[in-house]
Amino acid sequence: MMQSDTTIQTARDPALPTFDKPVRAMVCMIGAMLLLPMGDTFSKILTTVQNPIEVTLWRLLAQGLFLLPIAFVMRRRLRGSLFSPVVALSGALVATSLVSLISAFAVMPIATAIAIFFVEPLLLTLLAGPLLGERPGPRRLVAVGVGLLGALVVIRPGFGVYGWATLLPVVAALAYALNMIVLRHASRTRSALTVQCGATIYAAVIVLALTLAMHAGGGLTLAPAAMPPWVWGAILAAGALAAGSFVLIAEAFRDAEASSLAPFQYLEILGATIAGYLVFDNFPDALTWLGIAIILASGIYVFHREGHDDTDTSAPRRRRAAR
Repeated sequence: MMQSDTTIQTARDPALPTFDKPVRAMVCMIGAMLLLPMGDTFSKILTTVQNPIEVTLWRLLAQGLFLLPIAFVMRRRLRGSLFSPVVALSGALVATSLVSLISAFAVMPIATAIAIFFVEPLLLTLLAGPLLGERPGPRRLVAVGVGLLGALVVIRPGFGVYGWATLLPVVAALAYALNMIVLRHASRTRSALTVQCGATIYAAVIVLALTLAMHAGGGLTLAPAAMPPWVWGAILAAGALAAGSFVLIAEAFRDAEASSLAPFQYLEILGATIAGYLVFDNFPDALTWLGIAIILASGIYVFHREGHDDTDTSAPRRRRAAR
């Protein structure tokens, strides 16, 4: 209905610009990349008063709370089984990625963690060969190697800044890349919205079981009734921002190709840097910026090669999921 009204209005006034699908997709993607660092900021704040496992649990539960009405409104796009082994595997990978990334937020600046996490598209390109039979060409492999060197610049030899915790974003990136491959298989028989809703439920159950096990072993204390109102507000904000970013990303990929949207994903690093500086007074040093620049350049080149038909075998086209 809105589309037809816009068409009529445009016909009456030829000077009125048309808000076409590619532009709408880019706007949605930019919005999502600005929302994600905001959600990560609330998660990092929560790690100052809660165990990262507990933060992950509450964030997943809040995300599911906001996804339920969204799924109801968009129920016509639900297709296929919500609960199945492949969706459970996706949920396990989502849980692994979130626990690792939020644990990284607890010990390092958001911008540093996100910068290392963005080796994910490079790892996905490497995994596409053995797991999907989609072998990248030599130029793309060189770009992947350069990007991984950029990650080493951020990580620093010897893990001198944050210790072994520096590997947590790498674990998160690996789990995320594997989840993209699982989504590729799962989406053949069910819609992306179905997989994401089911994976969120599975991830919440997995993290809940882990949280209860740690609570029973004395590893953390669960006291939701004792949490102050600001903690609940931060949890709800993190969940709402995660759910909102998912919807925006899903809408973006409905209207545009992954290769055209890929460069906008790197705005997340910019947003994380701004949020880290304004909220935590953290700003990356020169070496970290050098590593970020290398990762960005190699990642954009990989997506650039993906968007061109040449002698290279195409890397997997991604429908990115919100964290």
